[in-house]
Amino acid sequence: VGVCKEEMLQKKNAVLVDGVILNGPIMDSKAGEKFVEEACKLIMEEVIQKADDVTEKVCEWQAPETLKQILDLEMRDTGENHPKLLQLCRDVIQYSVKTSHPRFFNQLYAGLDYYSLVARFITEALNPSVYTYEVSPVFLLVEEAVIKKMIKFIGWEEGDGIFNPGGSVSNMYAINLARYKFCPEIKEKGLSGLPRLVLFTSEECHYSMKKAASFLGIGTENVCFIRTDERGKMIPEELEKQVQRARKEGSAPFLVCATAGTTVLGAFDPLDKIADICEKHGLWLHVDASWGGSALISRKHCRLLHGIHRADSVAWNPHKMLLAGIQCCALLVKDNSGLLKKCYSAEAAYLFQQDKFYDVSYDTGDKSIQCSRRPDAFKFWLMWKALGTTGLEERVNRALALARYLVEEIKKREGFQLLLEPEYANVCFWYVPPSLRKMEDGPEFWQKLHQVAPIIKERMMKKGSMMLGYQPHQGKVNFFRQVVISPQVSREDMDFLLDEIELLAKDL
Repeated sequence: VGVCKEEMLQKKNAVLVDGVILNGPIMDSKAGEKFVEEACKLIMEEVIQKADDVTEKVCEWQAPETLKQILDLEMRDTGENHPKLLQLCRDVIQYSVKTSHPRFFNQLYAGLDYYSLVARFITEALNPSVYTYEVSPVFLLVEEAVIKKMIKFIGWEEGDGIFNPGGSVSNMYAINLARYKFCPEIKEKGLSGLPRLVLFTSEECHYSMKKAASFLGIGTENVCFIRTDERGKMIPEELEKQVQRARKEGSAPFLVCATAGTTVLGAFDPLDKIADICEKHGLWLHVDASWGGSALISRKHCRLLHGIHRADSVAWNPHKMLLAGIQCCALLVKDNSGLLKKCYSAEAAYLFQQDKFYDVSYDTGDKSIQCSRRPDAFKFWLMWKALGTTGLEERVNRALALARYLVEEIKKREGFQLLLEPEYANVCFWYVPPSLRKMEDGPEFWQKLHQVAPIIKERMMKKGSMMLGYQPHQGKVNFFRQVVISPQVSREDMDFLLDEIELLAKDL
């Protein structure tokens, strides 16, 4: 280093300030380009080309302390050489969960879409931030086009929207927007002097509703959870009762959140009946369609969201059923009068100058709570351009057809028991091992069955054969929740799932 510094100082016009040489770049571009090239080759070989290979493990399980040693997580004073860095990249890939594997069924996202992946490569390389047209011209126009198209599928004639980091954030946006519409003075004056605000949602809602109430200062005690029926759908009559009760107690109801595709059961609330109640009482209707919104693309299954056009706002995550890649989440708003911007704008003069040389209405960043914001709509846009609406529709239809196939296979097999007939891609079931099949139905049976799913989950993880989620729910003991999403999943994978559970539990 000292020799290089001397050589640079000897060059003509060499400048040294505070001991730092300012001539020329500090990076070795050629070496960096070579590393990127080798790393991309590694990604291609170890991730993309193996994505649909069922002989690969879904995960290479290691305990946390062991994995810490394998990965060499320590950051040192001097940098590592490129061969060591490439080996670290290999290790990261090897020991990470392969969410693109056809037998990854653990979450409400899975699979690999090649077009959205390329879009991610492009945006990561360009490193844009979507707040003003001057720094992100293409991606702002793309977001506008995608939002317009999504609004059309909801059934609105016009609207507004913004992409943000996750359905939880979309729900928080919606609650805050509804509160602002209810009492605009809150933006300047804050919570003091407001009545006790109450919001309503189903007992099967996403946990982000509770988090949003806490974060926004509404308070979790002011979230009224409405009873659901045996299928997990909000009961409208119960909603009506609770709204009236809140009013009698002197509270101020302002929002109802319906769910289109609940996390566990995949239930769709009766949107039309809920919308009637919201209209009657002057309440904002938000629909959390983070999971189920993609059914809107399917002419066959869009009936699941009948009445969604009556909502004031909708959360929809294309990164789930449609495989747009995490994260890709939109909040869509029926109001087209600039409500989003009025609610969230801070009018920063150093960023959103009004005397720019172009139409500043394209500087959409002031309607976001973020400053830096990723161009997530681009992934969805490029994928949509590649597949067309019919290609996206095929993904939804195939996923639901595979779920139906699995349900029929479960019914045929001894030891498998459905919780309920699914209406979406969530298939919830118990596996009763041979030793429990002759037990009398009672507390001891359910206590023993509760222990079965965690043991099978541990065995499948350590074997690496597949990943399948389980949970207790609403008084029911642990059961499996199989979610079908990826177009790489086949009928054979459904058969494998049931065979593998039987194999892993044969001694239980």
